[in-house]
Amino acid sequence: MMRKTASSLIVALVIAGSVFFPPARAEAIDAWGIAAQALGVLGAYHSALGAVLALGNDVHAQEESRRQDIAENGHARNESDIELVDGIMERLVRDGDYVLRVNSLPFTWAVTDSPVFNAACYPTDYVTINRGLIRGLNGNVDELAAVLGHEMTHGIRQHSAHNYAQAAAQFYGLSFLNMNFGLMDWNKLNALVGYSIAKNVTLPTEYEADEGGFRIMTSAGFNPGGGAAAMARMGYYLTYVTQELQEYQDPTQKDLPQDDFSDHPATERREEKLAGFMTDYSAGHVTVRDRKTVCIDGTPLLTVTWTDEDYDNSPENAYLTAGALARAFHDYDQAEDWGLSLTRDGGATLGGDARVNELLIYFLAKERAGEQLVLLVREAYAHEAETGAREKLRAEEKVRADAHAAERAAVENADAKAIKKMRENSDAYSDYGDSERALALMERVFASPHDDSPALSHVIRARAYAVEGDAARALSDADKGVADDPKDVYTWLNRSDVRRMLGDRDGALSDALKAIEVDAKNPYGYLIAAELYDEMGEKAQAQEYFKKLYAVEKDALGRIPDEYLEAVDKRAYEKRMKEKKKAREEREKEIRKKLEEKSRPTDGNTD
Repeated sequence: MMRKTASSLIVALVIAGSVFFPPARAEAIDAWGIAAQALGVLGAYHSALGAVLALGNDVHAQEESRRQDIAENGHARNESDIELVDGIMERLVRDGDYVLRVNSLPFTWAVTDSPVFNAACYPTDYVTINRGLIRGLNGNVDELAAVLGHEMTHGIRQHSAHNYAQAAAQFYGLSFLNMNFGLMDWNKLNALVGYSIAKNVTLPTEYEADEGGFRIMTSAGFNPGGGAAAMARMGYYLTYVTQELQEYQDPTQKDLPQDDFSDHPATERREEKLAGFMTDYSAGHVTVRDRKTVCIDGTPLLTVTWTDEDYDNSPENAYLTAGALARAFHDYDQAEDWGLSLTRDGGATLGGDARVNELLIYFLAKERAGEQLVLLVREAYAHEAETGAREKLRAEEKVRADAHAAERAAVENADAKAIKKMRENSDAYSDYGDSERALALMERVFASPHDDSPALSHVIRARAYAVEGDAARALSDADKGVADDPKDVYTWLNRSDVRRMLGDRDGALSDALKAIEVDAKNPYGYLIAAELYDEMGEKAQAQEYFKKLYAVEKDALGRIPDEYLEAVDKRAYEKRMKEKKKAREEREKEIRKKLEEKSRPTDGNTD
């Protein structure tokens, strides 16, 4: 079995569906069944967890989870929805304070056309967002940021992997792997997870995800009241609009002593906790009383009323208004830093993010509470020395910062095995045209002192730079990789690929031929050379190297074009032609059937 290569060809072959070196397969479900029978559910859980975590660290599995999700639910058609989510996710991923584990992938996401009020994070760190969620939250940026930060936390803490493993352990008798491609059938597994959710498998992780989402979204600059506001809106929406089975909160049972349904705690309890995080974030100064009155140190500043929504959204607006105050108290160490200025309409303005402050400015003017704000802010800071609230806030933040620093240090100290997988994943992202994530992983690789193949790392990063369009850096890295280890065939193969991407066919061909010289048994040199000769119009040479490819690797037939296959293997050529003819006839038959159905009268009248 060949080792994984850094060449673009490996994944290109996977994408093309003509794999002659299959990707690493997921652990077979039969193994999980054996574990369950021998060790019980706990043993099966640990077996399944290892397999799910492995899939969660595989770019092809990540891409497959996205593909299956879109195939099942459709891709969102509203460009505004897509742009909205893209902007939020990009900001959370770029600016949020979090650390991905060594065996985790960078986040990817997509907006589906599903009307269901839901978002989710797969074990592959793929986040799916339904248009139903965007509509349910009325496209509010800060509320969406809180929800998406919540889903990201599930991925960061690998909650999804543990929940999927639990579902697999409980239902090991049902096969949910696509054994042809070695990738999990995510749709089937999602159904199992949904059942496990109903059995309270994931309940303990929801509060952790709420807090993690709060930390991510606030560190990325979103309104600290967004989480509580989202819960306030969600509670109404799920109770009175959708009444989703797993999320439905019976309004007659709001005072139950414990969380009363499914995987998620009651929305009111989540709202209270998120409002508490907001208060702590403000150094204890900002609270919301009765879900509508915004207070500073317990003294009312203003009372928020409903706006133009079809329900009383006072709580939602109150939390977003309070969140703007919480942001200011968090960011500014003294009253003078606020930049407060009274306005003619009785309101006030302050520095900071205008979007975050929008509702606060509106209600300050509406309630003519500008002078009250100035007074309460000054008094709040004057009493901080007595309470020690700010010192407590900074101490708690330092604890979290130190924890993240330790996590980052662990990632940067990744061992050789982890580095190898990061390198493979980076190369796979380049194959999918995603230079951003490819380069992000290579940053981790180069940060580690345990890279056992720096030359290979340079040529893989070179490919990522080439995909990005940075020719200078691509060639610099590729040249260094070849110079550092000219005996490694993959340094030549990857520089060949880099040169090919940059339009230097002669240089690419030279490197491909050198790769063959270094390792005559490696099929990729022959494949690259054959394809380059074909691109250059040298058909005889192309045919020769396709023959050499076939001699080295019989399973490479799928990579040989029709015009060369007949000369390489006539029997294989004839078989392919028959299969193509059959497929064409079946398509034509299906088209004729559809046309006949369209032309057939629908009312039974043939006159």
